[in-house]
Amino acid sequence: MRSSLAPGIWFLRAFSRDSWYRGFILLLTFLIYTCYHMSRKPISIVKSRLHQNCSELIRPPNDTHNPNDTTWCSWAPFDQDNYKELLGAVDNAFLVAYAIGMFISGIFGERLPLRYYLSAGMLLSGLFTSLFGLGYFWDIHVLWYFVLIQIFNGLVQTTGWPSVVTCIGNWFGKGKRGFIMGIWNSHTSVGNIIGSLIAGIWVSDHWGLSFVVPGVITASVGIITFLFLIEYPEDVDCAPPQHHDGSAENQNNPEDPGSSFYGHQESSMETATKCSKEPSAQPVAISFFGALMIPGVIEFSLCLLFAKLVSYTFLYWLPLYIFNVAHFSAKDAGDLSTLFDVGGIIGGILAGLISDYTNGRATTCFIMLILAAPMLFLYNRFGQNGIGSSIVMLIICGALVNGPYGLITTAVSADLGTHKSLKGNAKALSTVTAIIDGTGSIGAALGPLLAGLISPTGWNNVFYMLISADILACLLLCRLVYKEILDWKSSLSKDTGSCLALTPTR
Repeated sequence: MRSSLAPGIWFLRAFSRDSWYRGFILLLTFLIYTCYHMSRKPISIVKSRLHQNCSELIRPPNDTHNPNDTTWCSWAPFDQDNYKELLGAVDNAFLVAYAIGMFISGIFGERLPLRYYLSAGMLLSGLFTSLFGLGYFWDIHVLWYFVLIQIFNGLVQTTGWPSVVTCIGNWFGKGKRGFIMGIWNSHTSVGNIIGSLIAGIWVSDHWGLSFVVPGVITASVGIITFLFLIEYPEDVDCAPPQHHDGSAENQNNPEDPGSSFYGHQESSMETATKCSKEPSAQPVAISFFGALMIPGVIEFSLCLLFAKLVSYTFLYWLPLYIFNVAHFSAKDAGDLSTLFDVGGIIGGILAGLISDYTNGRATTCFIMLILAAPMLFLYNRFGQNGIGSSIVMLIICGALVNGPYGLITTAVSADLGTHKSLKGNAKALSTVTAIIDGTGSIGAALGPLLAGLISPTGWNNVFYMLISADILACLLLCRLVYKEILDWKSSLSKDTGSCLALTPTR
């Protein structure tokens, strides 16, 4: 007598070969960008160790510092009174290099094999992250070393985002893209959380390991990427995805008959691109200005500039803010700051689900950003009154701030990068992604810089700056929100007309 099919085998057979490959690519790219963000996080945790109040610590017997020196245990050159400006310079060395490199990275990403490009980027990123931490073991106390390492790390980290989004765009079509990418984009928050926890283990003793360990992990995943990444479904005889369905393309925009909101026909785009996505067809790479002509690219790029300004200010300064205002230890402040990223995971998934259901990417971002502004004010005013309120407000702020940021950098970028006037040219996706995220990275550089300059005047002023940036991000989406509302009204009137036509007369 034979037993029934084993449950594990039944589960394996329940999914098609294509589904297993797509799941593998989703998991691998998730792991890749988790490592990128994990390697960026330690600096925000270690800041409170680089400069600290040492008055309550016991001096070692061989200490040669002035007895009245309260920063003797800090790490030079960050033991000076202008330490916030110096730490801001280290942050911005990375972020400015990242912002500049991102615009160039998309162009290289279109013209080089993604597997080689991404693998090399991860290996170099792991190297430079480790070199920052090795400054502790080599007893380096010169600012230029840390700034130079951050510049190189910022440049090589630009290999990550255009490459992974392009790879996901090659494998997944537009159906439920917001939900899938909302879950997938949680790698940003997961990487931040893992980076915070790893850095927190050694921050109080040997802070160099807070960088070396993430660097080694990142380089190791780079080797895995080289061995296993598959750029196109056609490479393993899987069916390519469908980026546009026929019904969506036949819907009329009230202001632009003959095309949907993201479906405007651009003659310059049609002449610049071809339909084939197969590697053997060698599609023409889109130009930088051609990508800017895609409707929505400029608005979403500028919106992301301000949204990412807020997000990255929290990324780099939240642990120090908690350390200074709530008077937690460096490790506890780092652990508590991970709740902002937990909220980011929730917000990214919710934003993807809502935007898929409503087909309104801009409106979803607009509403979440509007709600974020008063929450930022409330967190600054009441968030440190108790651990309970701090936890709840951090999660809500993380969801409302990182939800729109995640949606724009993933689903919106993929939507615009596979715009139907591109006729399926996968080469365009990398450039569009690089333009949107590169513009956002300018805000990512400005946020921590402004926080470093403003924080000596009081943390309240830092939060007023963040609220202002949040409101500006909303205003930049007004035109797109208006057009989406017109699309909904047009669709509703068509549905009503169809129902009336089907109603029998008496």
